Amino acid sequence: MHVTVTDGSSIGRAGQRMAVATLASRVAGFLRILVLAAALGLGTRLLDTYNVANTLPNAVYELVVGGTMASIVVPLLTRATLTEPDGGVLYAQRLLSLIVYVLAGVTVLAILGAPLLIDLYAPGFTREQRDLAIVFSRFFLPQILFYGVSATTGAILNIRGRFAAPAWAPLANSVIVIAVGLTYLVTGGSTGTGLSTGDLLLLAAGTSAGVFAQMMLVVWALRRSGFPIRLHLDPRGIAIRRIGRLGVWVLLSVVAAQTLTAAATRAASWAGPGGITAYQNASAVYLVPFAVIAVSVMTAMLPRLSQYAARGEHQRVTTGLSRAVRTALVVMAPIAAAFLLLGPDIAVVLFDHGNSSAATVRVLGLVLAAFGLTLVPFTSYMILQRGLYALQDTRTAALITALVSAVGVAGCAAAGWLLPAGDIVVGIPVAFAIAYTTGLNVTALVLRRRLGHIDGRRLIRTHVRVLAATVTGALCAGAVLLTLDAPALLTLLAAVPAGAAGYLVAGRLLRLAELRHLLNLALPRLRTW
Repeated sequence: MHVTVTDGSSIGRAGQRMAVATLASRVAGFLRILVLAAALGLGTRLLDTYNVANTLPNAVYELVVGGTMASIVVPLLTRATLTEPDGGVLYAQRLLSLIVYVLAGVTVLAILGAPLLIDLYAPGFTREQRDLAIVFSRFFLPQILFYGVSATTGAILNIRGRFAAPAWAPLANSVIVIAVGLTYLVTGGSTGTGLSTGDLLLLAAGTSAGVFAQMMLVVWALRRSGFPIRLHLDPRGIAIRRIGRLGVWVLLSVVAAQTLTAAATRAASWAGPGGITAYQNASAVYLVPFAVIAVSVMTAMLPRLSQYAARGEHQRVTTGLSRAVRTALVVMAPIAAAFLLLGPDIAVVLFDHGNSSAATVRVLGLVLAAFGLTLVPFTSYMILQRGLYALQDTRTAALITALVSAVGVAGCAAAGWLLPAGDIVVGIPVAFAIAYTTGLNVTALVLRRRLGHIDGRRLIRTHVRVLAATVTGALCAGAVLLTLDAPALLTLLAAVPAGAAGYLVAGRLLRLAELRHLLNLALPRLRTW
């Protein structure tokens, strides 16, 4: 079978196509969040309950398998395509089989342990919320298996140079859940925790149906690519012991990351009705630029970095990481500034509709503004972590993640102890910012030692120039805010273009090469920049 691994000439085009697909999926994901907020009521106990229950499948999946995708599975699949005579087909089949068997067992155990999981993530729930969350979670937890199959088949497609289907598949998930939310809204579904059987089944079964459709689209794309999908009763022959040795450290890494997520959710649950939803929805908004830009770049570059690392070409690993960090930075920095300045207005435009509580919308806006402090260090940290994954140094990555988690958990605990209940959720992203800044600096130091250097001068030069351009754009947007007294939507329509214009002009004057490159990709006819 012919196998195509993404090469250098196609990495940019692959990243562009993935960014478009991810943007479409994220837009649909936004609509999904907005529809659910309008239907279930932003600030109601029902939406908090639904969100916590729907968080559990992702948390358990990440704990068991999700963390191994980037750190172990992709590098091993890449090596198999280069070394196995069949291009790694049998290896991939056996790996898929192992993941299916493991996740099927984990799903059963998670369903049985649903009450314990709810108590872990939301100790502040009322009795009625807890009971409903347990019922929801038992419908949602089969998503663990769906996510695992989708991610593994997507990784196999990516290794073979096919990025479209895994990037587009979440769109189907969101479309189905949007239909569920609109149906619930139109039929007058309750916003309380005492749901009828019909309302419960619509929300619970409909949500899991979206994840199932996402999985089936990726599986269909893999089969259509010519890859023979076959489960083996005996999945041995894929170096399970080696995966286990690497996986021990990945497990530590994922446990640390999920501990931080659980600590943040627990802290938000003490903030009262709407606290969890305000935190999770603000987090969803803040992660959109990361997913569209950084995840697209990281997914497209990881197979290539793994090839370089396997060949001992550390200089090329350094170059790739530096380029990825600088490219992401010129996009993320102005977006982070926009969150800081315009978070409350963004929250009003997106969420102040339907059954939403105005008080919860206000808190959500403050949380989103605080997340502006987190976006840049989080993005750079995640990109540099891919360098450790490409080197298959899961031990160091795990230890750094544990450090990040410890700092973040301490910050969330401090927010819960020191801040009034209504402000706890605002303190969570501040804790995240401190944690990821710590992780970024430590990862950079480790990579410098492992690779010899990390292109430090160029990185520092780019950071200084981007900071200057971002401050210029923020001043332009701030001037609009000071002079304009208008509804939130009009404020955004005036302030965002002003800030973007200031940033672009300053970027040109400062000769930001990375920004020029991105603009030339987005606007091929632009030649005078």
